[in-house]
Amino acid sequence: MMNNDVLRSVRYMLNLHNDQLLAILALMDTTLSAQEIASFVKKEDEAGFAPCPDVVMGYFLHGLIVFKRGRDDSQPVPKIERKITNNIILKKLRIAFSLKSTDIQEILQSQDFRVSQPEVTAMLRAPGHKNYRPCGDQVLRYFLKGLAALQRKSGASADKQ
Repeated sequence: MMNNDVLRSVRYMLNLHNDQLLAILALMDTTLSAQEIASFVKKEDEAGFAPCPDVVMGYFLHGLIVFKRGRDDSQPVPKIERKITNNIILKKLRIAFSLKSTDIQEILQSQDFRVSQPEVTAMLRAPGHKNYRPCGDQVLRYFLKGLAALQRKSGASADKQ
């Protein structure tokens, strides 16, 4: 799945503006111009579209974890992945939103995508593990759609209180 799609999905689910995306990247001491971030959130067929590099997505995902959960100064600064896969995106989103593997399964099932618990845990394993399973684009797409629905719903209920 394209990094741009993930960036747009997270932007939508958290109702963020481009300047807030830049602030999340700044949490990892990464600076981009407003024009660069705007080009990353455009669709492929729009003028000014630019593909989001893996390293920028890596910084964004780590920044999202800090944004959602806070910085843990007792932990060393995380190593940023230079090659981002769907599995890494799934793992980082799981951490950022404090999800368990059962939560991931429920989110996928809420989108009528049936997946077993062993399949979910296999996607969260290290690539060298014997039970590792690559996370396909379709799984990640359904997960992002379900997570967005969950976040928007919980955000709406929080706004009413």
